Amino acid sequence: MRISDLANLSAANLWKRKLRTFLTVSGVAVGIGALVSMISFGKGMQENITKNFRELALFNSVTVFPGSSRPEGHDPDAPSSRPGTRALPSDAVLDDEAVRSIAAIKGVEWVYPDINFPALVGFNGKEELRLVQVIPAKALASGLFKLLCGRALATDEENSALVSPSFLRTLGFKEPREALGRSFKISSLALDIGRFDLSALSELRGLPISREDHEFMVAGVTQDSGFGGPNPFQNDIIISSGAAAGIKRLPFTSVWDLFRMTERKGGGYSALNVRLVSPAHIGAVKDKARGMGFTTFALADQFSEIQRSFIYLDMVLAAVGMIAIFVASLGIVNTMVMSILERFREIGVMKAVGAGDRDIKTIFFFESFSIGVIGGALGCGLGWGVSGLINQVVNFFLAKQGVPYMKYFAFPLWIFMGAIAFSVMVSLAAGIYPARRAAKVDPVIALRHD
Repeated sequence: MRISDLANLSAANLWKRKLRTFLTVSGVAVGIGALVSMISFGKGMQENITKNFRELALFNSVTVFPGSSRPEGHDPDAPSSRPGTRALPSDAVLDDEAVRSIAAIKGVEWVYPDINFPALVGFNGKEELRLVQVIPAKALASGLFKLLCGRALATDEENSALVSPSFLRTLGFKEPREALGRSFKISSLALDIGRFDLSALSELRGLPISREDHEFMVAGVTQDSGFGGPNPFQNDIIISSGAAAGIKRLPFTSVWDLFRMTERKGGGYSALNVRLVSPAHIGAVKDKARGMGFTTFALADQFSEIQRSFIYLDMVLAAVGMIAIFVASLGIVNTMVMSILERFREIGVMKAVGAGDRDIKTIFFFESFSIGVIGGALGCGLGWGVSGLINQVVNFFLAKQGVPYMKYFAFPLWIFMGAIAFSVMVSLAAGIYPARRAAKVDPVIALRHD
C-alpha cells in the first residue's frame, strides 16, 4: 500500500472514533508535555549556572589558602600528595609579601585577600548586624558582579560602599535607588587591651572591646543572583580596601577563625582571591602557588562534577516525565485493541479481498504512528506553553524580592525533535500487540461475525 493510502485510511479510522482518539492523543500530549518541561527545566538550570560562571569569570578564578589551613588530603593535586615528591612546608603565611609574589605570576590579573568583619550598620535610625566585605576598587570596577543601580567604587580611598537590595529592604527601602547617595554608619568592634579589667571580666562586664563609628555613602546597589546563580559575594556591605584600612576591627568573623589563627604562624590572611587573564593559566598558577607552600582551589576543576550532577538531575526529571508517557502508552493499547473489536468484520473483508497480514499490521502501525506524531507535536506545544507560564509566575514573585528576571526553562531544538521521536517510538511500541492481534484475525470467522 502507498503511504498516501495509509494516511487516508488511518485518518478516516481515527476520525470515526473522535472522542476516543482525542482522549488518547491528549494522554500522549500530556505525557510528552511533562517530559519536555522536566528536561527543559534541567537544561535551563545548567545554562543559567554556566552563564553566571562565565559572567562572574569564575572559570578564571583561583582561591589560595595557607598550607596548614586546609585538612590533609583536601587538595589531591598538591605536590605533597603525589608519590615520590617532597612535602612542602605547611607554615607558609598568606601575608602582603605572598600577595605580591602571587600577583607577579604570569597570567594573574589581580589578587586581593579575603577580608570580612562583623559590624553594626546603621541606616535611617535602624541598626543591623552584618558582615562587611573588603574588596579593592580595581576588582570592583572590573565587572566582578552586576549592579542593580549606581556605580562601582572609583578609588580605594573613597568612603563609599556597595549594598545589597535585600539589606535595603530590611531597612524599609521600597526602591533601591532611594538609597543612592545616602549616608550610613558602620560601627566596628575591636579589641582594646587598655580596657582590660580582670575583676570586671569575672562578672561578665567591662569586656576589652571598643566601638568605632565610620560614615559611608551608598555608591551602588548590587544585583541579587537568581535561582542557581553562583555568586561568591554574599555579604550585604562591600567597601574598598583603602577605606577599610582605617577601621579597627576584630580579627575573626567566626569561632573557626580562632582555630585558624593558632594554625597560621605569624598571622596572615585566611585566603587570597586570584583572578586570571584566562582559564588557560589556571594550571600554571596553581602549580606555582603550591610551590610556595600554599593550597589552592579552583571552581573550574569542580565544574565537571557540577555537570555530572546535572546529568543525574536530567535522568531523574526524565524518569518522572516517562511515567506519564507510560500511562499514555496504555491508552494507545486500549484504543487500538478496542478498534480491532469494532472493526473485526472490516478486517475480515480486507483479508478476503487480498490484504495480507503485513498489510493489516502496517495499517495499525500507521494509526499508532499518527497518534504519536500528533500527540508529540501537541505535547511540545503544551510543555512550552506551561513552562513559559510557570517562568512568568516565578519571576513575578521573585521580582518582589529583588531577584532579576531569569529564564528557568531552556528549549533547544533537540528537545522538541527528541520528544516527537520518542513519542512516535512509544506509540509504535504500544501498537505492536494490537497490530499482531489484528493480523491474526481469521477472515472466515470475521465475515460471519455480526
